[in-house]
Amino acid sequence: MEPPNAYEKPVTLGNIVKFAVPTIAMTVFMSFYTMVDGLFVSNLIGTDALSAINLTAPIIQLVTAVSTMLAIGGSAVIMKKMGEQKTDEAKEDFTFLILVNVIVGIVMCAVRYLAMDHIFAGMNLSADVEGYCVEYLSRYLVFTVPILLMNNFTLYMIASEKASLSLICSVTGGVLNMVLDYVFIAGFDMGISGAAIATGLGYSVTAVVGLFVFSRKRSLLHFKKPIFRFKVLASAATNGCSEMATALVTGIITMMFNWTMLHYVGEDGVAAVTIIMYVLMFASSLYTGYSYGVAPMLSFYYGERSLNEGNIQTHEKLKNLVALSMKVIAVISVVTVAASFMLTRPLVSVFARPDNPVYDLAVTGNKICTVALFFIGFNIFASGMFTALSNGMVSAVLAFSRSFVFMLITMIVLPLLLGVNGIWLATPVAELMALVLSVSMFVKYKKRYGY
Repeated sequence: MEPPNAYEKPVTLGNIVKFAVPTIAMTVFMSFYTMVDGLFVSNLIGTDALSAINLTAPIIQLVTAVSTMLAIGGSAVIMKKMGEQKTDEAKEDFTFLILVNVIVGIVMCAVRYLAMDHIFAGMNLSADVEGYCVEYLSRYLVFTVPILLMNNFTLYMIASEKASLSLICSVTGGVLNMVLDYVFIAGFDMGISGAAIATGLGYSVTAVVGLFVFSRKRSLLHFKKPIFRFKVLASAATNGCSEMATALVTGIITMMFNWTMLHYVGEDGVAAVTIIMYVLMFASSLYTGYSYGVAPMLSFYYGERSLNEGNIQTHEKLKNLVALSMKVIAVISVVTVAASFMLTRPLVSVFARPDNPVYDLAVTGNKICTVALFFIGFNIFASGMFTALSNGMVSAVLAFSRSFVFMLITMIVLPLLLGVNGIWLATPVAELMALVLSVSMFVKYKKRYGY
């Protein structure tokens, strides 16, 4: 089979943007899923319920962590094989990894239901907040398998030149989530349960469409009789472990933020953290979307380069793609920082009224945390690039250091020195430390990969 046309086109800014724009739009819209829940919950139920959504986030991140590992790591392995012209083997591996996702999803759902009564014990929450937590999480976990499939099909649609379809699915799911949030919460008075069910049904759109799309043999990637290859599963896990680490430790860091805020401010502080995370998540989705969009190209060109070692043209493709990507990330960084500063008060007011004590906390926090957006994009791209180049170890070091080690250091030290402002400064300082590490790894491996 001939490689898809998109990968044969010259590596120009225009072609890269065309390839990446649908994935950027998709990830931005996907970030609305959680934000929409927060919007309806905070306005129709209250900030206690908003705090509960944040308190359940670490548990939900465990689901995201596994699906992200298998999706991103698997995509890198499969698209490298496509670049090496091993198309049948790539399709067998694709089907095998999807089956692994289904099995893992069933097991994770069962385990978390068994542990439900112990998850929030010892957090000294009010009875109302703890009740909201249990209610939201118990409904959300029903959709574990669709969520795993959604994360995987999203990336495989992009790799199969169906980024526009992936975007349509995300938009459709997001709109469905918004409509059902209002219907379930305001119309049927289902409370926070309605928010969880609405989100799960929204995620399910991509999962259902993906099953149909990849059942058709006309798709670049499609289901084929799977063959168990332990090496493929190990490679997918290794390549994707950095993204898994990011998702996993994000949950741990979220817990630390929550506990620290509970100590310094109380449950209002948790609500403020939730609002800031929504803003950072929205801005970060731009970088993540771009990285998702170019990752299949990086993997394909890397595989193509391995197949044609003496061909200078294949070397230049990878080099040009990385150079142009740096410029795109820089532009997005400047735009997001400026927008976040200017729109701080309007953004916060969507979730909390000015007379609510959460409002002032969130406004101050957002202004400080916005500085991190100067660095986040480069760190996300660096980790994603090494994953796409099948160097999961370097990617894991970057992601784990950024998301856990540096955040842990700043979260412990800065609040002791600066109080609540130290909590907000933890993210920008940790991202700056991560940027130094990312640049050092980028320089160290430049000659090996020829970017």
